[in-house]
Amino acid sequence: TVRGTMRTVAGVLEGVAPLDAAWRRLVTFAARYYQRAVGEVALAALPPQLRDLTPEQLARRLRRPAPPAHPSEAVTKTIALTAEQASATAQIDAESGPFLLFGSTGSGKTEVYLHCVQRALACHPTAQALVMVPEINLTPQLEARFRERFAPLYGEAAVVSMHSGMTPAQRLKSWLAAHTGAARIVLGTRMAVFASLPGLALVVVDEEHDASYKQQEGARYSARDLALWRGREQGAKVILGSATPSLESWHASTPASEGGPGRYLRLHMPSRIGSGDGAGTGELPRVRLVDMGQQPRSSGAGGVFSPPLLAAITERVQRGEQCLVLLNRRGFAPVLHCHDCSWKSDCPHCSAHQVFHKSDRTLRCHHCGFTQRVPRACPSCGNPDILPLGRGTEQLEEQLAALLRNVITPDRRAARVARIDADTTRAKGALEEQLAQVHSGEVDVLVGTQMVAKGHDFRRITLVAAVQPDGALFSSDFRAPERMFALLMQAAGRAGRDARYVAAQGSPPEMWIQTWHPDHAVYAALRRHDYPAFAARQLAERQEAGMPPFAYQALVRADARTQEAAQA
Repeated sequence: TVRGTMRTVAGVLEGVAPLDAAWRRLVTFAARYYQRAVGEVALAALPPQLRDLTPEQLARRLRRPAPPAHPSEAVTKTIALTAEQASATAQIDAESGPFLLFGSTGSGKTEVYLHCVQRALACHPTAQALVMVPEINLTPQLEARFRERFAPLYGEAAVVSMHSGMTPAQRLKSWLAAHTGAARIVLGTRMAVFASLPGLALVVVDEEHDASYKQQEGARYSARDLALWRGREQGAKVILGSATPSLESWHASTPASEGGPGRYLRLHMPSRIGSGDGAGTGELPRVRLVDMGQQPRSSGAGGVFSPPLLAAITERVQRGEQCLVLLNRRGFAPVLHCHDCSWKSDCPHCSAHQVFHKSDRTLRCHHCGFTQRVPRACPSCGNPDILPLGRGTEQLEEQLAALLRNVITPDRRAARVARIDADTTRAKGALEEQLAQVHSGEVDVLVGTQMVAKGHDFRRITLVAAVQPDGALFSSDFRAPERMFALLMQAAGRAGRDARYVAAQGSPPEMWIQTWHPDHAVYAALRRHDYPAFAARQLAERQEAGMPPFAYQALVRADARTQEAAQA
């Protein structure tokens, strides 16, 4: 009803089962817990085109042939499990969970997911699995691995994706496939937690610590937490996987015998698998700290690269190896600045700075999206000499290319530097094309933000460098050290993933960190790849300060057209 007036039903979608009680309970719980209207959550959870679909259009879609719902006689490629992988899968089979799969980078967590999905689907002809990843850019490579494993068994249409980068028509097709049971496996980002899966038997949340699992606009929710609730409510097993678990999950998986709640079963896989076929053992990269207080201020590109780091990158490139340079700030510079009147390129619509992008001479606010051309002179005092302040990935790429312009690779060509961030991957297919260039060896040094620091299986990268990570050490956000540790540990995991390649090159993989605070406890734990020690220290601080996971926090947010109304 609208204002007391009854409205007629526009049409009934015949031939498709109604949304079941389990899905309706999920939406109702999410609306109640996150304080939103049920209708708002339900509409956000459904594909937009479903509301515009006529019964005739639906009938045409449903007449299309469905894939086989049971295993065929096809032979699939199987990989022998390591002892750690076999132990983890056996415990997942035997226990009810939820499970926290704590495996170092490169330990083979994905193969555990594949085995568990295969067993879950084999147990019942209508069983379904939901596999979640934090970023859209991780979906294609994961989809390729799942299709290779399961398409011979269940048909090409049995694996579908769900993420916001899909067209409305693609989202509707995937949703209907999951809802009707034609899709046995759904791969997706946070939005996939609301997929209608009547046969749900297994949920996997890969990189469960990632902040991308939180929806921050509209109907807000934590997809990881909803996945746990949904698994318990529908009787599905839930696997949370990470090399650097969130402190909430780590605390929840601490056994009662160690003074923890023991709500999750922790499974540990500390060893690294070093080659693509599962054979051989890889080593974690050695972490090297560069004390920037001991480096000459004029070194490198305006002081960005210390002489030892630049020498290490040069040496790797000359041997034909690849390097990854991490700076979690895109654009050319964080802000434009006038030295005469101290004007800065603040955003006129919010409290953030506008970032200078040199490639198209724009100022862009990464917070609200406002974009404008770079002014010819200072808008405040008219000074024409306004300069970039700070550095972004665009500037880093430009300066590193200049520093390496005379470096020659073994195949007698100049070193090539490339950049991958949200700006270079806007066009459709751009990310896949750029990643293919890295995998094929066309790129010698890759400069990127956090989007290249996790999940990607780069086989020839042997050195990873974080050039300016210190900012998170003194952030007002109590989760900043946890997120920085996770990012650096994930980034380190990109180096030396192929043990045979590393052995052939004869140089161990390395993670270089340039810091003004080399004695900080975060870096001490990182040098030892000791996440448990880092977590213990952080949890002790959280408990003393009354912070999550030892207390609950709620965010009260006011939105209005004027600042005065919002504050009131």
